[in-house]
Amino acid sequence: MPQPHTPRRDGRGRGFENSERLRELLTRLNTAGPDAWRTDPDAAALMRHAADKYAALARKHGLDPWEAATAAFEAMRTPSVRRADDPWAVITRAVQITCIAEDRANGLLCSVHQARRPRYSSFHDAERFSDRENPLTDYHPAFRADPFAHDDDGADDEVEVSGSTGVESAVEDTIALLCWYGWEPEVARAAVECICARLAESVSRAGAYESLRRDRHARALLDIPAPSWYRLLRIILGAPDVHLAGTNAGRGVLLRLLIGDSLRHLFNDADLKVAITIAAPGVMRGRP
Repeated sequence: MPQPHTPRRDGRGRGFENSERLRELLTRLNTAGPDAWRTDPDAAALMRHAADKYAALARKHGLDPWEAATAAFEAMRTPSVRRADDPWAVITRAVQITCIAEDRANGLLCSVHQARRPRYSSFHDAERFSDRENPLTDYHPAFRADPFAHDDDGADDEVEVSGSTGVESAVEDTIALLCWYGWEPEVARAAVECICARLAESVSRAGAYESLRRDRHARALLDIPAPSWYRLLRIILGAPDVHLAGTNAGRGVLLRLLIGDSLRHLFNDADLKVAITIAAPGVMRGRP
């Protein structure tokens, strides 16, 4: 006696791979209303099939298969998929774009919405200042000389720092200085590393200062109020004011540490102490 046919539990057994069958199912779910996606057994089976179908694509971009299935679900609910000549082709393309955007967003430390835009996706992934293999002093002039101006005697013109130890020490001393005068350690480290990373990409401290001053996105990610952010840039990179050229305020903390000022010397700088204390985010938020 022939055995009754037992339907397969995968997508092929239910006909999900057939574009017309998929179109019929999506049309029926759309007609039944949004609750159908929660109660219809075929909808649950379809999502399991989508998770299996796009698992390899999700893993390629470092995502969970159900994240790809979520992208497929969002595409399936659109009228364009139901009207397409090949619904699966449209869904696959939508999932691919979403996976790429998710991957770029994780690397850029931004939202998926921003990662979809060429304005942001063209940048390289975020990296820690300390993760660079080559020291910045090998190719970045901002760590070797003052680009704002020079002293009359040209003393700063010949300043050079060899090796990565001096730069790393200057960065850590800068963070310690901020923490000593009221900055939260996590905020101080993130802010200093952000500034140093931008400095590494700029041709001068003046360029890095202006770029960071206008970068609202970086300030928002760090959750630092605008007054604190502007003061911190002047403290670390130096004030760009012409009348401060060649002074400690014009050089900034990083350059002062690199040209020989010790951390103890900076602790004894009363003006610097006041500037850092006032710039601390908690203090700035508490000001009327």
